[in-house]
Amino acid sequence: METQVKQGLSSAEAMAFEDKYGAHNYHPLPVVLDRGEGVLVWDSEGKQYYDFLSAYSAVNQGHCHPKIVGAMKVQAEKLTLTSRAFYNSVLGKYEKYVTEYFGFDKVLPMNTGAEAVETAIKLCRKWAYDVKGVAQNEAQIIVCGENFHGRTTTIISFSSDPDAKGSFGPYTPGFTSIPYDDIDALEKALDSSPNIAGFMVEPIQGEAGVYTPAEDFIQKAAALCKAKNVLFIADEVQTGIARTGSLLAVCGNCTCEKSCEKQATYTQPDILILGKALSGGAYPVSAVLADDDIMSVIHPGQHGSTFGGNPVAAEVAIAALEVVKDENLAQNARKLGIIFRAEMEKLISECDLVTTVRGRGLLNAIIINDTPDSKTAWNLCVAMKDNGLLAKPTHGNIIRFAPPLVMTEEQLMECVHIIRNTILAYQK
Repeated sequence: METQVKQGLSSAEAMAFEDKYGAHNYHPLPVVLDRGEGVLVWDSEGKQYYDFLSAYSAVNQGHCHPKIVGAMKVQAEKLTLTSRAFYNSVLGKYEKYVTEYFGFDKVLPMNTGAEAVETAIKLCRKWAYDVKGVAQNEAQIIVCGENFHGRTTTIISFSSDPDAKGSFGPYTPGFTSIPYDDIDALEKALDSSPNIAGFMVEPIQGEAGVYTPAEDFIQKAAALCKAKNVLFIADEVQTGIARTGSLLAVCGNCTCEKSCEKQATYTQPDILILGKALSGGAYPVSAVLADDDIMSVIHPGQHGSTFGGNPVAAEVAIAALEVVKDENLAQNARKLGIIFRAEMEKLISECDLVTTVRGRGLLNAIIINDTPDSKTAWNLCVAMKDNGLLAKPTHGNIIRFAPPLVMTEEQLMECVHIIRNTILAYQK
């Protein structure tokens, strides 16, 4: 039976279709987006909004960046997919570009962030058995509570989120969880067993509410791992690609645009996980980077992906990274982030509804003075939507703010005005 879909659905019709025909695995804000450009999006009826979520930091370069979309179009008309059964004319160029860009010997290309995390887990375990000498099936990886690394079965096995984890067992063993931003707990866990293979961590926990650790946490954690012959794995799927005001969040306060061991605040991960903005939101592209002594443990047939490293993804990723460099997005995120947090501090002094602002660069959050079970943060986001700005709550009483990094200071101040007026009006 042939199914016909009406073109030009209204917002109400589009939401009704999703509700009837789609799995209910998300709870979206009640807005139907139809078009995007730069920091702006428009709904099906043509109303304009500022995007303050950036597809969870996938659209750092702005919606539909012409250079990225152009690269995708050109390659898509030439060759889209060969699988890795054959070489293609773009992958090697991309691999050279991305490894030099981030300062690693090798890259293993994948598609989604969760796939990249799974890849890093496999790589870490294989290294533990082949290089460190851990007995087969005994490798342990340390993770942090309140983490968010994805929703595949292995990853949710070490999640502390009851929604992500509940009723999906049996769970995959091999993980030890410690409190985030707790160096003493990490040292104790590292000393707990000779089978510890790696420590995987988000430099800033985005989904947990932009939980930003102590300034020296990452450096100290990496140093402890090195001393114990344990791999330090940085999950920068959300925090990477200039979001936090430097190329990577592990760069700390570096002002350079490239990973550089000479910078005092830069911490070189043993394994780096990237995704989201690696494609500017135009195409699923993720990557795992490591040096030869780690990546060489993977041999043909042991890991792969039909779409990983496809020609379109390779060209899109090169273009996306060029945009970050050419348009100085890290510097812009750093500058605007300082302004945004200062403006939120002013708001905190004016009202009782917001208690805290935290973050780095243009990855920020405000804490609403209500319980995590309340609807206050959600209602505020709906009100901001009505006023022309899109943001989303996380963990009940936290609102995350992460606009595209191409935003101007004038646009940022317009958004601050919307946020401020919405919150002050709601409090009355």
